[in-house]
Amino acid sequence: MSDHDEGPEADSEPTQPIRPAIPSPTVGPAAGASWLPPVNQPPPGQWQAQMTPPTTRPLPPYAMPAAPWSQPYQPYAQPQQPRGRVPGWMWPAVAGLALVLGLVGGAAGSALLDNVTQDRPGSVSTGLEGVDTESAPPLTVSNKSVVRVADQLLPSTVQIVAEFEGRTGGATGSGFVLDKQGHIITNNHVVQSADESDGEIEIVDQEGNRYVATVVGRSAVYDLAVLYSKDAAVLPPASLGASRRLSVGEPVVAFGSPLGLSSTVTSGIVSALNRPVTTGDSSNDSSYINAVQTDAAINPGNSGGPLVNLQGQVVGVNSAIATTGGGFGGGESGNIGVGFAIPIEQVRVTADQILRTGEARYPVIGAKVQTGGDKDGTGALIDEVMPDTPAEDSGLEKGDIVTAVNGQRVTDGIALIVAIRTYQPGQTIEFTVRRGGNEQLVEVTLDSEIG
Repeated sequence: MSDHDEGPEADSEPTQPIRPAIPSPTVGPAAGASWLPPVNQPPPGQWQAQMTPPTTRPLPPYAMPAAPWSQPYQPYAQPQQPRGRVPGWMWPAVAGLALVLGLVGGAAGSALLDNVTQDRPGSVSTGLEGVDTESAPPLTVSNKSVVRVADQLLPSTVQIVAEFEGRTGGATGSGFVLDKQGHIITNNHVVQSADESDGEIEIVDQEGNRYVATVVGRSAVYDLAVLYSKDAAVLPPASLGASRRLSVGEPVVAFGSPLGLSSTVTSGIVSALNRPVTTGDSSNDSSYINAVQTDAAINPGNSGGPLVNLQGQVVGVNSAIATTGGGFGGGESGNIGVGFAIPIEQVRVTADQILRTGEARYPVIGAKVQTGGDKDGTGALIDEVMPDTPAEDSGLEKGDIVTAVNGQRVTDGIALIVAIRTYQPGQTIEFTVRRGGNEQLVEVTLDSEIG
């Protein structure tokens, strides 16, 4: 395994290439063009099974201070004090007040220092709980108008221009406003090269205003990134919905900047749900997603933009498109009616972790599964079990075929990886395993890695 233990090793070439919505820095069309690098089904081989990052733990409630005590008023004769002299009883009170003020001031100064010296601009120690997001649907369930959806979401959709070495003019992607503090959601592959080369990243709003942005954190495993621009706090956040409430055939609207054409709107339907696909140019960059499939037109430059239901809520992040083949540059294919979006539930979990720590975690079991070669749809073949891992502790063995996870059917290695990612590190899940013609249940407690 490489530094990224989660990557497969190729056994055979895939038959259905898929492309994500932003280019590789080394290959592509003319400088400055917005394009989509190939997102292929990963080179067949072995991958360590993995899944979604952990959910955030709610913060314990803070204790409210007790109400100040008081005593009933009792009138008494006030002794006469010489003018200009301070009563003796006041000195202890003044000293006590000074001590309290000193402690409060010290605590406030410490908190201020903590805020100033954060490792990354835009980080939030309390994650999504510490920012102002929107979840109320801006439109009613009876809305059938794409025009009204466009009116609601275009002000919250941005174009992203990422400058990096070797790409004069930068690469173009899309994103949407997460909260009222100036955080933006996009794909990792939109900003990865710029972040790694200290290039400049700008976000452009519907009116053409530009804001310099920094990367709070990225996850290559989930193909997500969180950006921050203090000046972008004036932009309205998009309302976050739920992909799990979608139905196949339901209308959806895609927003973004395909081919650099900002503020573009396309519409279609949900073509499929829970579609296991992989994106990325190589085994080291591949990202497995349990995707929402749509026929809404998605083209190079749409990556990172929101997929929205007719209530005006974001249900996914546009990430990849299927192609009929071909190569890079002029031979690359555009929209053919098969696009994929990362479910918004995964976006919430990953964004929360990135805001808190600058990185995301994903679950692993410590086994390699076969992702290439002949696929008969009967299950995921375990190729290797690493020592001192949850897979070994559970009794999994090389040659086992996993046919289900918590009762949900698994057809191949990619489906197993995606299925595991729907759970959280630390959770215990149940595999249905076929071994030597016999079927048995195996419980695995998930570990986690950063990625």
